[in-house]
Amino acid sequence: MADSRVRRRKSRVQVSPRTQLAWQIAQLLIGSAIVAVSFNMFMVPNGIASGGVSGLSILVQRLADITPAVTQWAINIPMFFAGLWLLGRKFALKTALGSVLLPLFVLFTDGIHTPTHNPLLAAIYGGIGVGLGLGLVFRGGGSTGGVDLAAQILHKYTGLPLSLAVVCFDGCVIAAAGFIISPEIALYALIGLFVTSKTIDFVQTGLQLSKVAFIISEQSEQVADAILHDLDRGLTRLDGHGGYTGAGRTVLMVVVSQNEVPKLKQLVRAIDPNAFVILSNTAEVLGQGFKLDA
Repeated sequence: MADSRVRRRKSRVQVSPRTQLAWQIAQLLIGSAIVAVSFNMFMVPNGIASGGVSGLSILVQRLADITPAVTQWAINIPMFFAGLWLLGRKFALKTALGSVLLPLFVLFTDGIHTPTHNPLLAAIYGGIGVGLGLGLVFRGGGSTGGVDLAAQILHKYTGLPLSLAVVCFDGCVIAAAGFIISPEIALYALIGLFVTSKTIDFVQTGLQLSKVAFIISEQSEQVADAILHDLDRGLTRLDGHGGYTGAGRTVLMVVVSQNEVPKLKQLVRAIDPNAFVILSNTAEVLGQGFKLDA
């Protein structure tokens, strides 16, 4: 029997490698510019050294009055060659553009007017701006070098988890800020680092949260048919077994958008009021009916 269902389909646009590369470079440029503006507008005037090479450059400025861009170049360029030698050409080249561009933008935007001298506001809004910019850089497949490369090297040669390696480097910078500037500023820097990480996650995954539902029902065939035809969503049948009885059960897995959840519940309840339904958030879904690109 021919399938007569009309599905929501998003045509996949064929993008040439040259166009894709141009878009990646554009994201790297825009992201680096946003990081630089946020850094000079909020972080530098308030001494918010929230980790990384950028935070370290603020500390060097406080100690030796050296422009942050110079410090960033002085760290990023040797780290790039170290990464090229220790991690290989493919990985290091991904950081080459960002390692040069970010300090360049920091230099161009040096002295930009700050809208606040409140360290809490600076940590929050600076963290948002830096996270937004870094998120775009990462979406473009790039990196700003520095701590990222150092963490990769430490991870490769010590076996230390990558996330822990990054935390170690950032923690050292923030701890140094506590001694060089003040313990209170170090606490604000922790807030900035937290806000930055959450903003990066937001840029990477977006606002649209989807739901994944697992449905266990005695009427699994009827429920599956309703989901396919009435809800117009695909699904996956999983083989399950009852933990107590050991009896075989079909578990239906379906991913729906947030606004489709009420209709899914109504469909399942109408067919089998005793159905067991598990709903949980999923940050990102790639595929037909959702996002078609990463």
